Amino acid sequence: MSVLRTPRTALRTGAELSAARYRQPGVVLTDRRFTVPLDHDTPDGERIELYAREAVAAGRENDPLPWLVYLQGGPGFGANRFSGQQAWLGRALQDYRVLLLDQRGTGASTPANRQTLPLRGDAGQQAAYLTRFRADSIVRDCEFIRADVTGGAPWTVLGQSFGGFCATHYLSAAPEGLDAAVITGGLPTLDGHADDVYRAAYPRIERKVRAHYARYPMDVERAREIGAYIAEREPVLPGGYRLTLEAFQSLGIWLGAGDGSDRLHYLLEDAFVRTPAGRELSDSCQEQVAGALSYAAHPLYALLHEVIYAQDGRATDWAAERVRAEFPQFDGEKALAAGGPLYFTGESIHPWQFDSDPALRPLREVAETLAARTEWAPLYDPARLAANEVPVVAAVYHDDMYVDTEHALRTARAVRGVRPWVTNEFEHDGLRAGAPRVLDRLLGMLRGDV
Repeated sequence: MSVLRTPRTALRTGAELSAARYRQPGVVLTDRRFTVPLDHDTPDGERIELYAREAVAAGRENDPLPWLVYLQGGPGFGANRFSGQQAWLGRALQDYRVLLLDQRGTGASTPANRQTLPLRGDAGQQAAYLTRFRADSIVRDCEFIRADVTGGAPWTVLGQSFGGFCATHYLSAAPEGLDAAVITGGLPTLDGHADDVYRAAYPRIERKVRAHYARYPMDVERAREIGAYIAEREPVLPGGYRLTLEAFQSLGIWLGAGDGSDRLHYLLEDAFVRTPAGRELSDSCQEQVAGALSYAAHPLYALLHEVIYAQDGRATDWAAERVRAEFPQFDGEKALAAGGPLYFTGESIHPWQFDSDPALRPLREVAETLAARTEWAPLYDPARLAANEVPVVAAVYHDDMYVDTEHALRTARAVRGVRPWVTNEFEHDGLRAGAPRVLDRLLGMLRGDV
């Protein structure tokens, strides 16, 4: 593949480092790299690198298109790596030039993981570094590079899941930088603590598990058999992951996606093989489980998952673990002993994951430090949101396992001018799974056509 070096233009902030252009079917892509302050309150201090991929429809490279910046869900995930005009991208390229941003610490941006974080110092210093990787810093990054990208013009933000949390912060902190906001499965609670988030989450997870077992009743016994095997042996998976009963239950995170129930069923249906030593988990099953449970590719998801809600002077203090005790039906050992169904769990992070996962083990003390921290800045300005003038449209998925529907609708009512679309046609991954349909509907709402 030939790569064309594009000349650097005059920079307004000194942020952009370089750009390289190449093609895929129907799209012209440009790799863009920027430097931004680690701490935006200290602009002359240390800098880190951000990577973003610019996408424009082939043949429209020189058209004066408006910009759309995409903020991925997570936290801790880089932007989608599409092939051509895949999923929602093709629809976006009809109207926009798109910037697929790898948020700080993710993707090809300056990494933050077990290999790089020790460069910051001890666990306390690593934790202090990671406090600058929340929505507030991500939005300030967007504003820092916007002048280079758009020439100073406001852009439209598309926020999926945690990217929607970032978009909501954008509306609070820098609405002048936005032409519009499009949010999919990502309207956050404005004032709820992490405890409130998980107290609302566990009943939704239970409903998803019940629905799975109603769809695949044979999986009730299969899950119990596999769970009993794991509880007795705690096998070590390829790559060194220690598979406990709780870890097996956490595969329920799949149930929040459109194809998640089917995926879980296919894993359970042929988990065992017979060997000279007796029945064992198959190599295939172990590989799938190891890939699903490892946080090697996105450790910030585990480290920051609860602190994205922290803003009221209270420690998160392993909220999902503490609140789980209020829902004894998720106690796997008791379920196996009582002969009841084994309930899978959902999108939650627990201390045991920093013992089981080799990618997280070196970061256990960092995670403990973040969980105990109380000095968190507010993320949302209710008064400013109530006076919002930026057009906002939002897909709210009915009974979304990851983002509470009532929390989302309460926020939609609190932010002036939000037009929510509540649908049960999609799960949390509707933007991706629905191909162009979800984004097309939201853009139609933005234009007033729907």
